[in-house]
Amino acid sequence: MSKTSVSGKWIGASVLAVMVSLSAVPVAAQTGEALTAAPQDNVIRSISVVGTQRLEADTVRSYIRLRVGQQWTQAAGDQALKDLYATELFADVSVRNNAGDITIEVRENPVINRIILEGNKRIKNDKIEPEIKLAPRQIYSRSKVRADVARIVELYKRQGRFAAQVEPKLVQLDQNRVDIVFEITEGPKSKVRQINIIGNDKFSDGKLRGEMVTKQARLTSIFSSGTSYDPDRLAFDQQKLRQFYLTEGYADFRVVSAVAELTPDKKDFIITYVVEEGERYKFGDVKVDSKIRDFKSDALTSTLRMKNGDWYNAKLVEDTVEGLQESAGLFGYAFADVNPQFNRDKEALTMSITFDIAEAQRVFVERIDINGNTITQDKVIRREFRLNEGDAFNSIGVKRTTDRIKSLGYFQEDLEVEQAEGSTPDRIVLTTNVEEKATGELSLSAGFSSIENFIFQGSITQRNFRGKGQELRTNISYSSYSKSAEIGFTEPYLFDRSIALSGDIFRRDLNSFNFFNNSRNTTYEQATTGFQLRTGVPVNEFLYFQAGYGLSHDDISLDRNLFFTDPDGTGPLPAACDPVLAGRFLCDAIGNRLTSTLGYTLLYDTRDNRIRPTRGHSFSISQDFAGLGGDVRYIRTRLNADKHFRVTDSGFILSFSAEGGYIHPLENRGSAAQGIDDVRLTDRFYLGEPQIRGFDIRGVGPRVQRIFFDGEIQNGVAVNVPRLERKQIQDDAIGGRAYYLGRAELQIPLGSGAKELGLRPSIFIDAGAVFNVTTPLLQTVQQKSTATTTTPSLPLYYNVNTSGATPVLETSTVATNADGSARVPVLQFEERFFGDSWKPRVSVGVGVNWNSPFGPFRIDLARALLKEPGDDTKLFTFNVGTQF
Repeated sequence: MSKTSVSGKWIGASVLAVMVSLSAVPVAAQTGEALTAAPQDNVIRSISVVGTQRLEADTVRSYIRLRVGQQWTQAAGDQALKDLYATELFADVSVRNNAGDITIEVRENPVINRIILEGNKRIKNDKIEPEIKLAPRQIYSRSKVRADVARIVELYKRQGRFAAQVEPKLVQLDQNRVDIVFEITEGPKSKVRQINIIGNDKFSDGKLRGEMVTKQARLTSIFSSGTSYDPDRLAFDQQKLRQFYLTEGYADFRVVSAVAELTPDKKDFIITYVVEEGERYKFGDVKVDSKIRDFKSDALTSTLRMKNGDWYNAKLVEDTVEGLQESAGLFGYAFADVNPQFNRDKEALTMSITFDIAEAQRVFVERIDINGNTITQDKVIRREFRLNEGDAFNSIGVKRTTDRIKSLGYFQEDLEVEQAEGSTPDRIVLTTNVEEKATGELSLSAGFSSIENFIFQGSITQRNFRGKGQELRTNISYSSYSKSAEIGFTEPYLFDRSIALSGDIFRRDLNSFNFFNNSRNTTYEQATTGFQLRTGVPVNEFLYFQAGYGLSHDDISLDRNLFFTDPDGTGPLPAACDPVLAGRFLCDAIGNRLTSTLGYTLLYDTRDNRIRPTRGHSFSISQDFAGLGGDVRYIRTRLNADKHFRVTDSGFILSFSAEGGYIHPLENRGSAAQGIDDVRLTDRFYLGEPQIRGFDIRGVGPRVQRIFFDGEIQNGVAVNVPRLERKQIQDDAIGGRAYYLGRAELQIPLGSGAKELGLRPSIFIDAGAVFNVTTPLLQTVQQKSTATTTTPSLPLYYNVNTSGATPVLETSTVATNADGSARVPVLQFEERFFGDSWKPRVSVGVGVNWNSPFGPFRIDLARALLKEPGDDTKLFTFNVGTQF
């Protein structure tokens, strides 16, 4: 059989031909006469093999049934050919019989050197290569190539590209080697142009299309992944239709047919469903018949959610079955069989249901198996189990175990604890198959921002250090305005007991700032060095207690050249902070102090996942007492609460969160008349980006603004005109003693492709405020003369010179006019106090969380709906490494 390759298309004879030398066959045999005339010519005397390169001759002979001494027949020759071709090792085979000497001539299939994909843009190599079964160093086979082509085409069909074509080509190399090139023509994506529904009277086409996963290709669905045609999705949509009708009471509903037709241009599909809705049913008598002695039928019947006369709902029936099974599992009956018996009355249009609970044995945990962990030690996983070997089975314990293992963050998100029958009917085996994720994080980043200028950040975190569940973390950051270094370690199970121990050592240098004339101005500099120690123990399954101690030293200073009078100390008075230059609240903040803090946190947490919760709630209260030595004394109290739940089965997750805090001073630092608050500037609460979106950094709450003035003549009178443009106002947030913050956020599910990218969009509303601070002593400062004589500079006053045709604005150190009337003082600036209000600031917006290769990334577009005078708003924000 000969084959040839023309432009990558193989052409081969469809009929296997046996090449037999007729000269070696007796004439009698050729005419069909008996072969007894020369039987010695039909006896196989030898079998030789020619043409092999890689294979041994004995290997080739082992594939056939011909043997020396056997009778040669045409059928035996044909069978030898079939056997050799069946090995898929040969491109061509011929068998010749020369008076009993059999010669088998073969041409071996080439060896694959490499496999090349060309033309694929929509589906990358890493998606196609797993579908290709051929591999380098394997023997080439046409049947395997055809199978690979079919698999690649099927992959494109699953992506909705039904016009895709794959053409394999061979590139001949030396030493009987070949390169296989799959030339791919992807073609356009086949969309669903129209979905027709025939037979629906109770619900509109639009309502039923809304229940389907497949969507019609429209301009409004440009970002939808459901507009492409998928045969599997077509079958799923039939189930979705049936499920919808059954939840609405139409128990006889059925899909008569579902046909997808390719349009003549072969670009789109038109799908047509023919349905029969049937009649709508109500629930008849509904009861529970329990064979388990711990379950009383009457008591269970009274807890059923469906009642006689309610519209029939198949989803409610499924939920009831699951609820009864979970209730049985709570009492140790792991394999309780709940079987609903339906009694349909087509005349009365009622559906009576009896939930039969078959007799079952109480089950105990025989064994706990953990598979798939190569790094994480078994004990790290086993200590999260809420059931031990020998315990009575409890379905709630199994669910809680699953949630706790997921919350570790070491394994896949779809982890489940599987249940299987043990060695006896009253035994159960719990198996956890885990897939470990990378728990080490190395992050190095550099950049430039309008706030921080040059930024560098590096961190190394190992959340499963040595596979023992320990966490080791280091972090270094540097920018033009802030620097920090921190190292920490957490042991969650000290001495294999439920005692957590954690510690951090840190150094932080922070330059606080304000904006004036589009420039960032450093206000105070704070250098903090210290450490923290924390220990925690679980009180019960959901309640956790943690205590901690921290010691830190703060050095807060101002730029002497900018904010001090006589900074070089040459004057008669010592260098001191000038309130006119810095503001009284900043002069009050400077100094060195030691803060010694003892605190605790009490946390109640039922969330299914602490990292990315989808259901459950948590509540915590924490207090820190500063005053166990040191220079600072206060009590800081904080409350946090959140709630998460799934809105629908489609993946929408709604979450609410609220937090608040108050700091109570335990020292008297001065009087309110002096504008001094007993809580220092650096210890107060601040609010803004990223806590409350729609506002700038520290953009909410009490603040002091310096308003600068220009002089003008209005109606012949000199007046001070304030510069009220935002960029011309010097703004300093001073924080407050109390704050509150609330959020409501709805996470919107996306298609599988977006999930793989880690995209999670959401819509949200934020509300909060920070308030309660002593009103600072404000200043109104006059412009002074710039006299360089020994006479001190004097305040300036406006003098309107009317000698010309137009009044001229002049200044003078004389405070009164010639007639004795007071002149208007020339104001340099005036300080105003804003924002000390408990009234909520409210913003709404949309955001996207992205688990990017560079770390968690969040983009928010938010608009402030409610604000107070002085608040700084911001429409667009983004944060790296912050999760909400």
